[in-house]
Amino acid sequence: MLVVRAINENDLDALYSMATQVGTGMTTLKPDMKMLGERLAIACASFAETIPPEERDYMFVMEDLSNGRIAGVCAIKAAVGLTEPFYNYRIGTLVHSSRELNVFTKMDTLYLSNDLTGASELCSLFLHPDYRQGHNGKLLSKSRFLFIAQFPHLFTQKIIAEMRGYQAEDGTSPFYEGLGRHFFKMDFHHVDDLTALGKKSFIAELMPRQPLYIDYLPQEAQDVVGQVHKSTAPARRLLEQEGMHYEGYVDIFDAGPVLQARVSELRAIRDSDLVVVALDTDMTHACAPAHAEPTLVSNTILKDFRMIVTQATPVNGAIDLSTTDQQLLRCHAGDTVRTLPLNVRKHNV
Repeated sequence: MLVVRAINENDLDALYSMATQVGTGMTTLKPDMKMLGERLAIACASFAETIPPEERDYMFVMEDLSNGRIAGVCAIKAAVGLTEPFYNYRIGTLVHSSRELNVFTKMDTLYLSNDLTGASELCSLFLHPDYRQGHNGKLLSKSRFLFIAQFPHLFTQKIIAEMRGYQAEDGTSPFYEGLGRHFFKMDFHHVDDLTALGKKSFIAELMPRQPLYIDYLPQEAQDVVGQVHKSTAPARRLLEQEGMHYEGYVDIFDAGPVLQARVSELRAIRDSDLVVVALDTDMTHACAPAHAEPTLVSNTILKDFRMIVTQATPVNGAIDLSTTDQQLLRCHAGDTVRTLPLNVRKHNV
């Protein structure tokens, strides 16, 4: 039995264990006990609403209740770049032309940008390899969208997600080797660690402010601009299904794409519904129609947010959840829950 729930103060050791599995390229989830402890404290304060909304960092864990194991983690930051710079490269175009020589060229360029400052951010998504099966990945990733749909006032109108960029089999980043190393004079992993610890002043100090021509980079670096790490490809597809898209912003170190959307464009905002848990709970999922599709269901409690995937289907403003489902969500007959079809309907594609 899996449930995605708000993280709590007892999850630090499990969170650290999860972070040791992640590898390089995810700066928001590093195996550093001090950093994770501080982030956990902020997350708990976020759900308790004891810190300002713009400082909040909502973290969620997927728990396997059959053994108490933490199977995954994900998060939403309310706003980025308000207390420390938030950098990306924006891909632009420069045109060079000469009528006399009849030459016209368009060249892609990289601009160091703070354009996405203030946006809410989906981050820290990681599912343990032992649980990469069935609906688990969708449950973990899409839980954040149902949370946003329930509490849209806690987030800005723009939401982004930085995707981990392409890495070679040996863990090196072709983009970093072709560009960043020339300015930072250190290994990709070291830069990654410094960024994770919030030490970002060196970016402004060392990176050039003028546009950089992509064509000047080695071919290996050019080829991976906007490409994701092989383990991140499924996560990108899920986000795009929910309404996010790539608009030409990439990470400054590994050139991973930054997906973005207006919150109002998200599928969860359009298609999720508030329904009531049916009073008659004697009916079980065995009585559900044969064509019933899996449904995401969450409670509506900020401090104790919980979400599951179930075969129960909302009908006429009500949903007939089993006793087990109600226990997982910590809700009862007559309570209001939010529902969303797990899979994207054809007309939304």
